[in-house]
Amino acid sequence: MRRKRRSCSFFESKAMMVTPPSTYSSTIATDNPLSESPSPSASFDSYLDNKPRVFRAIFPHQQRTKRLNEEEWRIDMLPIQFLFINARPIIDMRLRCKSKGKDYPAGVPCHISKVLELKIVRWDLQGIDEILKPSHFSLGVDGALYPDRHGKESRLRGQLQIKMSFIHPPVLDFVPEDIRRHVAESVLKRLMENLKDGMNGSLLADYSEFKREKSRLRKAL
Repeated sequence: MRRKRRSCSFFESKAMMVTPPSTYSSTIATDNPLSESPSPSASFDSYLDNKPRVFRAIFPHQQRTKRLNEEEWRIDMLPIQFLFINARPIIDMRLRCKSKGKDYPAGVPCHISKVLELKIVRWDLQGIDEILKPSHFSLGVDGALYPDRHGKESRLRGQLQIKMSFIHPPVLDFVPEDIRRHVAESVLKRLMENLKDGMNGSLLADYSEFKREKSRLRKAL
């Protein structure tokens, strides 16, 4: 006697479906005049070698950062709000110097003498109720910062991309995708602007102080 096959209910079928993650990204490029010192010890390349100093210039809120090792820092980022979900990302950022055109990030010309690569290597999402927690979440940051020299003129160029991917919880099913995308891209834009301010403003200001310190040291010798 043949056993009748049981059909799946609507809810069982829906649970068996694999929901693809929603992915959002934002990219910026920076280009600023760079006034370099003629002294090799005060060049921007020398400045980039001091990764702890560079990190403090880009991420000045020391109470929310912790150094993990020679190349990595943990950053307790400001809370982000996605519709009615509030979360606090914790990221581990790696700063690594590369030179002589070896393994440069995409988009960085090979003639550049030195490039600082920024990359998120680990992350965590805290402060979310279990019912609102996405079943999948990833946050990626890939950036590069480097001096671009042409004759006597130098430019400080940078590129930064943030990518966020997650499977939204069922409570967000009622929200149209275009609204979710608009909100997600607004969150990413705010994060990008904060990083851009650090790369453009405070980093250049700290490099100016770095040059003054080297100048005072040379005069004292």
